[in-house]
Amino acid sequence: MMNHKHKKGWIFLILCPPLIFLGVTWIVMWLWNLLLPEILGVKSITFWQAMGILVLSKILFGGFHGKFGRGVRDFKERKMREKMMNLSPEEREKFKEVWRSRCESGFFNRNKGTNE
Repeated sequence: MMNHKHKKGWIFLILCPPLIFLGVTWIVMWLWNLLLPEILGVKSITFWQAMGILVLSKILFGGFHGKFGRGVRDFKERKMREKMMNLSPEEREKFKEVWRSRCESGFFNRNKGTNE
């Protein structure tokens, strides 16, 4: 009996991600065809074009998450921590000051001086 339940779990894990992906692709196609032709005057798209847009947007904006993405992020974070630990306290303060000054004139503060 336990073995039968275990098989159902594996079937669920194997079938769910592709079905979710197909469902999200359909939603992208539906929203595109519902909104964008009227708003921007673009053509309607097919299911396969919607899938291509979904994959492209995932690559460009979403990155690759899961084990691979987490591993790369953890590796970069660990490497940065090691660099920071090897700096002297004076070097650490200088590093922080440089980044503070770089971030001071960030996106929201760009036009501060010109608006006055």
